[in-house]
Amino acid sequence: MDPYSTEPVALIEEVFPQDTNAYNTLFGGRLLSLMDKAGGIACAKFAHREFVTISIDTLTFIAPARQGDLLEVTGEVVFTSSHTACTKVTAYTMSKATWEKNIICEGYFFFVAIDSMMRPIPIPQYTPETDDEKDEWAKAKAIRENMLAQKAKRSS
Repeated sequence: MDPYSTEPVALIEEVFPQDTNAYNTLFGGRLLSLMDKAGGIACAKFAHREFVTISIDTLTFIAPARQGDLLEVTGEVVFTSSHTACTKVTAYTMSKATWEKNIICEGYFFFVAIDSMMRPIPIPQYTPETDDEKDEWAKAKAIRENMLAQKAKRSS
């Protein structure tokens, strides 16, 4: 089974007053929600399956977004296993005047494909080709292995 698409997904939103805190910067939870959405859509586009979030890892907030900024959030599948996909999700602010991007946050979001009974189902497999894709694959694989090791520790 081949992937349907390996193209990234991009969402664009504007930061409105209701999205901000007392400092007129974007709530972290609002950004996290957009990032989760972009990652999930990227998985659905990749595999033509329904996915649910199972883990978010190495989320790094780099800079704030401010009221009035445009946000671009991109999600791209960088790793797969039999039932799971990992997307690297990156958020940028953009100037309305120049459309210049500045990175504000990135992280790895893991999703599992499910059927109508919420049971895991197989997905197409991603094959990295470039050196950058292989590096991202290795990072995501290491994150997943650490996540599984922590889960095993909690179970024992």
